[in-house]
Amino acid sequence: MKIFTKLLKHFNCNYRGSLLLFALIFGSVSLVVIVGGVSGYAMYENRASVYKHNRELAFQIAEAGANYYRWHLAHNKTDYYDGQGATSTGPYVHDYKDKDGNIVGYFSLVITPPLLGSTVVTINSTGWMKDQPNSKRKIKIRVGFPALTDYAFLTNSDVWIGDTEVTHGKLHANGGVRYDGIGDAPITSAKPSYTCQPSHGCNPATTKPGIWGTGGPAQYWNYPVPVQNFTAVTAKLSDIRTGAIAGGIFKSSSGKQGWRVRFTADGKVKLRKVNSTYCFYGYNTLGQLKNGCLDINAETGTEEIVNMPANGFIYIEDTVWVDGVVNGRAVLGISSGKSIILNDNITYLAKDGNHVLGLISPQDVLIRFYAPEALEIDAALLAQNGSAQRYYYPSSWYPGSSHVLKDSIYIYGSVISGGVWTWSWVSCSTCPVISGYKITNSTYDANLTYGPPPGFPVGNEYNLISWEEVEY
Repeated sequence: MKIFTKLLKHFNCNYRGSLLLFALIFGSVSLVVIVGGVSGYAMYENRASVYKHNRELAFQIAEAGANYYRWHLAHNKTDYYDGQGATSTGPYVHDYKDKDGNIVGYFSLVITPPLLGSTVVTINSTGWMKDQPNSKRKIKIRVGFPALTDYAFLTNSDVWIGDTEVTHGKLHANGGVRYDGIGDAPITSAKPSYTCQPSHGCNPATTKPGIWGTGGPAQYWNYPVPVQNFTAVTAKLSDIRTGAIAGGIFKSSSGKQGWRVRFTADGKVKLRKVNSTYCFYGYNTLGQLKNGCLDINAETGTEEIVNMPANGFIYIEDTVWVDGVVNGRAVLGISSGKSIILNDNITYLAKDGNHVLGLISPQDVLIRFYAPEALEIDAALLAQNGSAQRYYYPSSWYPGSSHVLKDSIYIYGSVISGGVWTWSWVSCSTCPVISGYKITNSTYDANLTYGPPPGFPVGNEYNLISWEEVEY
């Protein structure tokens, strides 16, 4: 310590100004370090800011690509190849220009056409900047045509939902709606007002709002809204007939009463001619007395067993009785003037969208007199010019019969009816059910909106189903 102190004194005495030199040196070094650090940080932040900015621009370019193809589909609804023909596979790369016409980036499109039985188109759009290709962002959207099966109930006429009825899913009438039941989705009418008839509990006939009644919730009610088009059904039946002849199941007239079509859980379809029927008088929804020969008495001939058709098309030029377990996707259409009869339960192997049945009749879809006490129908039912209904069988005509009044019916799917449809009949506006099913419960099959049965009528405008950014 003494030696160090002596050296320090010697240094102070002989090297005046040296501390200042050290201070300048170390100060300069510190300044360089600080300035270099701040500059490096600023440059890093600038690069990060530019990258973030370019990433945002890349996102906007990707979104522009998706919007471009939505516009393209709006003008050419079945072109999934960006105008380059069905043999092209993509991806389809487009320049993205600024307002002065300079290329600032690019977007690349991969288009996935709808699967069989679906209307959903998937658009993958990837965008990036010209000066920073690694700034890619990707957007995936799905668009599709909503089918008539978007509705749990759809009718071209007036409708009355009774106080024992529950509807799950959208209901629309091109006529007026008396709604005394319970719903959980929009209830719409194309009428601002209409004349409620005695058949719907208004005696005498009375002018009512487009939707009225004791049911609800009323916040779901909306009227008037645009009319739904029923005219496309005939064209679709023609397409189904063509598809059935080409690679599906096609049957001409039976020469008897009609055909029974039974679906089986192992993916088969069994067909046999109906030789004779039981007939029972009843009234239809038009008030007409009908000698309804709707119940099978005897079948004839050898039962034909075939696989569920790959294209899903079944067409029969006769009356058809339908029942069984549906394994696959199919539509059954029949010829003009004939009806489809719900012979027994029709259920899906699983309610997962992979098993779907459409029943399209130019006339009626009917439930027979000897129908099950508790009936389940998993299907999209469409009666174009007639009605989906069970006839009114007066108990006085069938005294002691347990088949006039049934317990319950459950529909999983859609009911689309040109005329007034009903499974239940009452004698006055507040009376109990006197014929048909006492309890009706209908649940909408959400899989049908964009995945309807093959050949089922769909809309002509694409709806946006989903939008998401995909991690790149």
